[in-house]
Amino acid sequence: MKISYRLVIIIAVFVTCLITANVIAVKVIGLGPAELPAAIFVFPLSYIFGDVLTEVYGYRVARKVIWLGFACNLVFVFFAWVGQVLPPAGFWQGQAAYKSILGYTPRLLAASFCGYLAGEFANSFILSRMKVLTKGRWLWSRTIGSTVVGQGLDTAIFITLAFAGTGAAVPSMIGWHWVSKVFIEAVCTPATYAIVNWLKQKEGVDTYDYQTRYNPFAVSG
Repeated sequence: MKISYRLVIIIAVFVTCLITANVIAVKVIGLGPAELPAAIFVFPLSYIFGDVLTEVYGYRVARKVIWLGFACNLVFVFFAWVGQVLPPAGFWQGQAAYKSILGYTPRLLAASFCGYLAGEFANSFILSRMKVLTKGRWLWSRTIGSTVVGQGLDTAIFITLAFAGTGAAVPSMIGWHWVSKVFIEAVCTPATYAIVNWLKQKEGVDTYDYQTRYNPFAVSG
């Protein structure tokens, strides 16, 4: 498939949202009774653009982009770690702050990566299958439906692996995160419709995954 500049933009925004979310997630904000990471408003955007990728270009393209996002995140984390272990200049007083913001623990990294892969692939798979089953109708049903499952898996895996045994209220955290992410997806549905319809018109592409292999590790097909 020919790669257009529009697809490149979608991929770039997807990866940017993912890495941005991982950086600002260290800050916890309070919204009424809910305590949520600052990334709560950014990370769902990666799912929205993941929906756009699958809806327009199909699961095979989305699969490659999901792995690309994973690889880019690894690159960022690696060089953030390199920056942490390099000796600071004598006049620089920001080492503790740098470590606090970018010094990811192995447990948090593993939780984040596992949640991301499970959630994104589930989201893409469900949207793809629902598109075939609904014959392309009711876009809202598959964007929201896939998010309910994908974000649910992502949130449950990440919070459980990251906070179980720490004294954190894991079920409550999962609930608030999940509801908030699905709510953002639902609110953004009109924007998703606009982007999808514009891309389909401009690209002349509307992929249905009739013969697609859904193995997330498949190289092609």
